[in-house]
Amino acid sequence: MDKSISKNKLFIAACISLIVTAMTFAIRAGILGQLGEDFELNNTQLGFVNAMAFWGFPVATIFGGFLYNLLGAKKLMIIAFFSHVLGLVMTIYAGGFATLLISSFFIGFANGSVEAACNPLIADMYSNNRTTMLNKFHVWFPGGIVIGSLTSKFMTDFGLGWESQIAIMLLPTIIYGYLFIKEEFPKTQHIESDTVLNLKSLFTPLFIFIAICMTLTATAELGTQQWLTPLLEKSGASPMLILALITGIMAVGRYFAGPIIHKLNPIGVLFLSAIVTTIAIFMMSQVDGQMLYVASVLFAVGVCYFWPTMIGFVSEYLPKTGALGMSLVGGAGMLATGMWNPVIGSWLDEEKEIALNSGIAEDAAEVIAGQAALGNMVYFPLALVILFGLLFAFRNKLEESRISQAV
Repeated sequence: MDKSISKNKLFIAACISLIVTAMTFAIRAGILGQLGEDFELNNTQLGFVNAMAFWGFPVATIFGGFLYNLLGAKKLMIIAFFSHVLGLVMTIYAGGFATLLISSFFIGFANGSVEAACNPLIADMYSNNRTTMLNKFHVWFPGGIVIGSLTSKFMTDFGLGWESQIAIMLLPTIIYGYLFIKEEFPKTQHIESDTVLNLKSLFTPLFIFIAICMTLTATAELGTQQWLTPLLEKSGASPMLILALITGIMAVGRYFAGPIIHKLNPIGVLFLSAIVTTIAIFMMSQVDGQMLYVASVLFAVGVCYFWPTMIGFVSEYLPKTGALGMSLVGGAGMLATGMWNPVIGSWLDEEKEIALNSGIAEDAAEVIAGQAALGNMVYFPLALVILFGLLFAFRNKLEESRISQAV
């Protein structure tokens, strides 16, 4: 079999699996209100349901990162497939808060398994342009969110409940499962597969620094997106259309990432992204109505390159960490987002209660609560401006180190 054809088939299958991952985020964001009503959950409890998906993710990336060299990408993707099916079916038949927590954990575990398998697989297959191809792969996270958010909106508009919206995700799940099970996988050649060396390479200042940064980039991006409906539903703009707008722009930006990364290098891209994201979230906390669409465009440009460029940075500047390094950095991002989800929910509950106790009408109280929560979230990208600014100051030394370490 022609190697390039095999690579292309695997890349397409990986993209479909990431679409499923993204749809779980988008559709969950779209049905949060329905879940709250049907199961009588407040925003803090919904935050814990969200958090279980984010916590399942790092468990899978830790598991997959440590065992990638032993199991390989194919077995990890089979695990992802069965975990997606189990999590989705359990959600459809959920009987209450506890069942939702467990099913969300399995969905998060499946999502983490996809990342743990596909990021190193793509980095290995496309060793000459890793960050560019990882950005092209991660096109389908925002792309899948566009698909998921529009699916959720249209199904809700036609009176279809949250159970149907969860069930529809089983179709692309079955497709990617079939493709991965029948396809041959190449042997690892261009990423470090010595697990002992991978472990030793984790305990370096640069890796620890990047892992900390990833907790902030992921929370700034995913924490904001996951709560768009409660944050903005009374603001005069459609949260699901804003989500589709944001992720549509992100998909286009990631697809054409190559020239930008070549021009600025990954460090420059991360620094500028942090600046733009800070401005965007601050703007979202101050405006309402149609201006939210303008702020959302700016937010999309800001967070567009965060996730894939962070993974690409690890693969290029910390190559000795191998698949484990890429998986653990992704896991750190999701773990932090999971930890912050209940906090974001509590910010909304607390600020809304304060506003209601002040005699403000409920709709206006929800707008005030959303803006206050966004005002708190601006500190995540603001910290990144400082941290990536330090990285940018040492970019020449890091570039020399990257060239000398190339695997």
